[in-house]
Amino acid sequence: MLEILKVGKETIVQEAEALKALAEHLDESFVKAVELLYKTKGRVVLTGVGKSGLICKKIAATFASTGTPAFFLHPGDAAHGDLGMVRGDDTVIAVSNSGETAELLNIVPIIKSFGIPVIAITNNSESSLARFSDVTLLLHVEKEACPLGLAPTTSTTATLALGDALAVTLMKLKGFKSEDFARFHPGGKLGIRLSRVKDIMRKGDDIPVVSPDTTFKEVIYEISSKKLGATLVVEDKKLVGIITDGDLRRAFEKGVNFDTRAREIMTENPKTIREDIFAEKAVEIMEKYKITVLPVINENGQITGIIHLHDILGRRMG
Repeated sequence: MLEILKVGKETIVQEAEALKALAEHLDESFVKAVELLYKTKGRVVLTGVGKSGLICKKIAATFASTGTPAFFLHPGDAAHGDLGMVRGDDTVIAVSNSGETAELLNIVPIIKSFGIPVIAITNNSESSLARFSDVTLLLHVEKEACPLGLAPTTSTTATLALGDALAVTLMKLKGFKSEDFARFHPGGKLGIRLSRVKDIMRKGDDIPVVSPDTTFKEVIYEISSKKLGATLVVEDKKLVGIITDGDLRRAFEKGVNFDTRAREIMTENPKTIREDIFAEKAVEIMEKYKITVLPVINENGQITGIIHLHDILGRRMG
């Protein structure tokens, strides 16, 4: 067991040291690559074979989700017609540890003939790929973590980190914000974290609303028709209370009649939330106070919407 842990730790340490060395070797080539990508009006096209191809897919996904349109193109497919997907305003990032991958060398000269710039990520500064490229980013990996020195391990980790460094630098140059990130991640828990209440809340005629003088009978109808289990009590566009299914049950227990007014059964000073707050905060409030709806108000205290816990959970499941 101790030997197993030793090998595992040595592998991670070796790759970590390689990443540190990569950071120390970043130079003007990285600056040129970022400037080239920043000026790209089209897409960033990632291309590579085997394990490098898999890393390219991840880098392309990171670019795409952080404001830099990108996609992966397999060199084999490119040689059989898919080069037509590459446009003149694109930039290509070609990845090969050796820099001599035949499939890449078959298409890079053609890409260059289109006037499309190529950025190489390689471990060999004297390679054919480096010579063909406009900018070369070197990995500076001395050896793979694989004890045989054959399986791409440290080199793929370094490539992935270099791709992240490019993406993060571009994010900062472009002023990419959390709101922008949310637009590309609408589903799941991440989508909820980054969505604003205004993006999820119900608006207009979908908001259940009654006045303080609305009769008990009409309150029941409003709650039933809007199917949120509650209605807001509004006067002069300002929220003055809320009536929930629970309030209705308690009113029945007290023996109210259908002519009882909303003001007599409503809960005053209900919890509210602003429309520019993250939806995740709405969930926290509802869970803390064991409620399922939150009135949404603007800076003037006027009703702009209502948000139901099920609306958020439905997006979270997406």
